[in-house]
Amino acid sequence: RDRSPSRGLGDVYKRQTLKGLIMDILQKLTQEFSVKPWQVENAVKLIDDGNTIPFIARYRKEATGSLDDQLLRDLSDRLTYLRNMEEQKEKIIASIEEQELMTDEIMASIESASTLTELEDIYRPFRPKRKTRASVAKAKGLQGLADFLYAQDKNSNQPLVEAEKYLNDEVESVEDAINGAKDIIAEFVSDDPAGRKMLRYSIKNHGNIVVTGAKDDLGVYEMYREYTEPISNIASHRVLAFNRGEKEGFLKVNIDYDKITALTILYNLHIKGSSPTQELVKEAIEDSYTRLIFPSVERELRNSLSENADDKAIKVFAENTRHLLMQPPVKGKVTLGLDPGYRTGCKVAVVDATGKVLDTSVIYAVPPHNKVEQAKKIIKDLVKKHNVQMFAIGNGTASHETEVFACEVIKELNCGITYMVVSEAGASVYSASKLAAKEFPEYDVSLRSAVSIARRLQDPLAELVKIDPKAIGVGQYQHDMPQNRLSSALDGVVEDCVNTVGVDLNTASAQLLNRVAGVSSKIADNIVKYRQEHGIFKSRDEIMNVSMLGPKAFEQCAGFLRVSESKNVLDNTAVHPESYDATRKLLKLCSVTDEDVSSGNVSAVKQYVETVGTSALAKQLDIGEPTLIDITKEIAKPGRDPRDELPAPMLRTDVMDIEDLKVGMELKGTVRNVIDFGAFVDVGVHQDGLVHISQITDKYIKHPSDVLKVGDIVTVWVISVDVDKKRIGLSMKKPKE
Repeated sequence: RDRSPSRGLGDVYKRQTLKGLIMDILQKLTQEFSVKPWQVENAVKLIDDGNTIPFIARYRKEATGSLDDQLLRDLSDRLTYLRNMEEQKEKIIASIEEQELMTDEIMASIESASTLTELEDIYRPFRPKRKTRASVAKAKGLQGLADFLYAQDKNSNQPLVEAEKYLNDEVESVEDAINGAKDIIAEFVSDDPAGRKMLRYSIKNHGNIVVTGAKDDLGVYEMYREYTEPISNIASHRVLAFNRGEKEGFLKVNIDYDKITALTILYNLHIKGSSPTQELVKEAIEDSYTRLIFPSVERELRNSLSENADDKAIKVFAENTRHLLMQPPVKGKVTLGLDPGYRTGCKVAVVDATGKVLDTSVIYAVPPHNKVEQAKKIIKDLVKKHNVQMFAIGNGTASHETEVFACEVIKELNCGITYMVVSEAGASVYSASKLAAKEFPEYDVSLRSAVSIARRLQDPLAELVKIDPKAIGVGQYQHDMPQNRLSSALDGVVEDCVNTVGVDLNTASAQLLNRVAGVSSKIADNIVKYRQEHGIFKSRDEIMNVSMLGPKAFEQCAGFLRVSESKNVLDNTAVHPESYDATRKLLKLCSVTDEDVSSGNVSAVKQYVETVGTSALAKQLDIGEPTLIDITKEIAKPGRDPRDELPAPMLRTDVMDIEDLKVGMELKGTVRNVIDFGAFVDVGVHQDGLVHISQITDKYIKHPSDVLKVGDIVTVWVISVDVDKKRIGLSMKKPKE
């Protein structure tokens, strides 16, 4: 390989203008996200200027062409990756320049590399190496012999004759000399980026994943005792299953690829024709593939499969979390929360319509105590005393028995009470946290959990925001995910949900405020402290008095905060203060007053906008059309909660047991979790039923999330019941008559 020095190229590269680098990245982002160049350019500028994703998505629609928060987050992540790529390129160029080995070919390869893996392949021959068999051979002076062998000159000396020239104190025999030269060739072949790229592609598309059992008893991994599947076809959830089984010591996972095909690829790259040294070079190539290349490529492909599987799992986890957090609240109802338990009893908490704790108790309605009548009296007394309208039952230990008990109480009371089984995921984490101790110092851990369960039904977002989103548990293999990436993705989802809904400045907890765009944890604490010292906020502008909340933070957060007590009705909408003047002009043009807005008498605004047209009116008001459209929506429903537009959660009045289910039975259920191979649906039995992806629809779908989301109310039919294993098979496809 020609590595004649071509000095100065690195300096030329480094002298490229920052604008040139930015333009290259912008072009890539434009192509990858299929958006227009100006959208990407403006989005990147807004991100670089320190604006939050929710703020950009909601209040800079004109600049970005109304890119949504999810796309903006993906774009921001990709922007970071590409910038890291450019930094890595600069480091690699500097290193190769320092070694005085830069060539036009190498520079072109670096500049055209589109992934970090490609960059690593290019840099591999130049990377400072630890002690290897090749480096030892080079130190013994065998590089010249290696060059002679690799040249494969058909008119050259016999290799054994040539090897005698390299004998010395460290190289005692011709065999030692030949073996050392072959080690140098093997490393050279391994470092060749072209060969690695071709093999990586071929193995990825034509290799197999081979899984075997590592123990006699494989438990849940029994189906993988002897399992083979093409790498190109493998589903991400199976990759995660293999990885977990391997980590736990139950499985052995390898990649299988035809060695003859691999060697043919390498021979085509490195064998130059018949010569006295050809067979030795082939031996070096085979050693290179077996000892160096294949183990390395196998690791890379396994890592790549795992990263892709992690990415998909994190996206599913994030999407499920988004839909769970955006579940409609059940407003205005006094709720009794039940945290089930056997030996320690069932903890009870009654909260009013705002979530304030009114009463607590403990009952022992299930084994081993079975104090059913006493428990019924306690619950009935609490219902009558506080006019309870709804029960929320945790889905943990003893949940089914508690549900049966609650249904009996509801029937005996006969006063219209409904109930819902609520996921307890993360409740114990919250109950034992410093936050819960600070919020409820007078209650023990278990009673705090009952309060949390009741509040989850009243307002899922406000309560779940107090919990690490990883603990909510709507996904699969969450404990196997890269925790930093998972946390980052879920934190983004929580932030987007909170800002989509908006936050009541005068009632929100510090944890909820901390999720508002531009509000740090310290500022959130300062807002709560200010509220305690000065009373409720009378306007949005008043938050400028809060310590550490400057103009930039105000710009980012103001539109997401609601102040229903303000004299300015716009303070209770998602209209940003920067658009107040334009909104006032619009209201004046329509002869609509603040009182009209408060009472919902704003039909004149819609009529006026339709008459004049959004384009003409936007120009008249000196705002963009998207902003005008958002303003008209907001003044139509001040203080509106976007979650109210979604189907209400399904409340129940009676309970079924798995023994009550019969094949063919039609049921209504709530989707609790969406995963790669289907969805779990709560049909009013303690065990959620599985709708396999093949039973969701007659149409082809890539993923269950194409059709279903957490919280959906669906009609299902029972297709199988296994009482012993407590498994329920469901279908969303109506049985044929």
